[in-house]
Amino acid sequence: MTGKSGSLFDETVQLTHLWLKELMQDLGWDDRHRAYLGLRVTLHALRDHLSVEAAAKLGAQLPMLVRGFYYDGWHPAHKPAKDKNVEAFLAAMEQGFRQSPTDQPIDPAAVATAVFRLLDRHVTQGECDHVRQSLPKALRALWSSGKAARPDIVPM
Repeated sequence: MTGKSGSLFDETVQLTHLWLKELMQDLGWDDRHRAYLGLRVTLHALRDHLSVEAAAKLGAQLPMLVRGFYYDGWHPAHKPAKDKNVEAFLAAMEQGFRQSPTDQPIDPAAVATAVFRLLDRHVTQGECDHVRQSLPKALRALWSSGKAARPDIVPM
């Protein structure tokens, strides 16, 4: 691709690869597809536990490619989820993993925590604070407060 749109597409692909690389490093994984799956199921569970407005505001800050799979399959008329607790959140993640099984067991709480740290590094602090505060207290505990800087990861 050439021109401005090609550059924009290349940029979002590179940024998505960076996010997946950071997630793989954080979780100690070496499988990019597994990291994509972890990011996707966590973002879907998070999105479905937010109000439509909060979900849209978070989505606006995601890289274009990540935003695409964040919104994939979303039905805003049915949101937020009725069971807004950590058990329902993790159960939604487990369901997502079952739909695209991997050959290794996955700890949904560890994946969610890693994705939340990733969001802390790449989404504005104000938006992360807003999303975090809209979650139930037990679910907020999975999401540590403040930016989680990683000195071994250099942003592109």
